[in-house]
Amino acid sequence: MRAYILITTKPGTSEEVVAAIKRTRSLKGVKLADSVYGRFDVVVVVEVKSLEELTKLTYRIIEKLPNVTHTETLVSLYS
Repeated sequence: MRAYILITTKPGTSEEVVAAIKRTRSLKGVKLADSVYGRFDVVVVVEVKSLEELTKLTYRIIEKLPNVTHTETLVSLYS
């Protein structure tokens, strides 16, 4: 299953969040993490086997990173 995690960060910290995501070993399903312009500051593309794995990745790991203030997850219908 593919999902897109849209992240809002504290102002000026999106690059720090991207670096933290890329170096965190427990984020095995992460395929891409980029800073972006627009409503969100970071977009993360993940591929996981289940909604349980996605939930763990999002709520127990990504949302607990310093400077992350909000996430919104989009689950792809086709991957």
